[in-house]
Amino acid sequence: MSIFSNIQEAFNNELPFVTYKKPTTSLLKGWFQQNSNLITADSFNESGFIFAPFDNREKAILIPKNQSTYIEEEVTVGYAQTNTTNHAPDTASEKNHIQLVEKGISAIKNKQFKKVVLSRREKMELPDCNFIETFQKLLSNYPTAFVYVWFHPKVGLWLGATPETLVSIQDTNFTTMALAGTQVYNGTTNVIWQPKELEEQQFVTDYIVDRLSNISSNITSSGIETIKAGKLLHLRTLLKGQLKTNTASLIKSLHPTPAVCGMPLEAAKQFILDNENYHRSFYTGFLGELNLNDKESNLFVNLRCMEVSKNTVYIYVGGGITLDSNAAKEWQETVAKTTTMKKVL
Repeated sequence: MSIFSNIQEAFNNELPFVTYKKPTTSLLKGWFQQNSNLITADSFNESGFIFAPFDNREKAILIPKNQSTYIEEEVTVGYAQTNTTNHAPDTASEKNHIQLVEKGISAIKNKQFKKVVLSRREKMELPDCNFIETFQKLLSNYPTAFVYVWFHPKVGLWLGATPETLVSIQDTNFTTMALAGTQVYNGTTNVIWQPKELEEQQFVTDYIVDRLSNISSNITSSGIETIKAGKLLHLRTLLKGQLKTNTASLIKSLHPTPAVCGMPLEAAKQFILDNENYHRSFYTGFLGELNLNDKESNLFVNLRCMEVSKNTVYIYVGGGITLDSNAAKEWQETVAKTTTMKKVL
């Protein structure tokens, strides 16, 4: 039985599962929980697959290694035919998001914070949505991303293709990244970035290094590079170091990152909770392998994701706001991001 048949069977039987492919590999991995218990990761010392929300005061869900069946399968996926129908967002969404961004820029001018990441959720009605086909299209179209489908009958069904690593840990060595800036891919990665985007990237890099300084040593930083994620480009800086404490302290130091929240962290987070007017849930949280195979963890930030509820799909997108942001352009950036996700529906 193929791994896709296992996905369908677990879904039909209302049993939790996750199936995923790491960046630039062809190995599809699946954890299929043998019961429908809702299990949380309270200490980050557990072992299994973790699915954590944006708000770190809320519980992270665990598909535990010791209660699950593991399956892996090499997949050969060619470029999938994608949907060309344009589902345009409504004008009310545009107005609301522009107002939200303008409010964020005003808060920055008033010295409340230097950066805030503001997001929105777009609703689509799709009476014939087949989540396995959508997952297969994500696998085909995002070979360099972490691609997943995750389900728990007591929580919901999520899919995504994220370009951002939260952290990879092997014993005491770790790698993380600073990711910021977005522009549409037009056939080349040799592009010019504006001062606003370069400044935002430096904000994120400096902040992460500062957060890591007390719990790690030998931190090294790569240069800034342009990476491609689907039809978009981003700026990325890789950071490596050696952990002085434990996995839990590293995760708590990194999540949420400035790339999904802002900085200073608490002020930006409170602005988001007070002003976005919707619940992010697992969008901009993190997910991945936790403490497998002798202290090995591979965690990713949950970007470019969607939640599927019967015949309704919710697409989550956002962008970093700084002093030089333009509200109308920020709206267009979210439209570009939703467009990339809509093509697989």
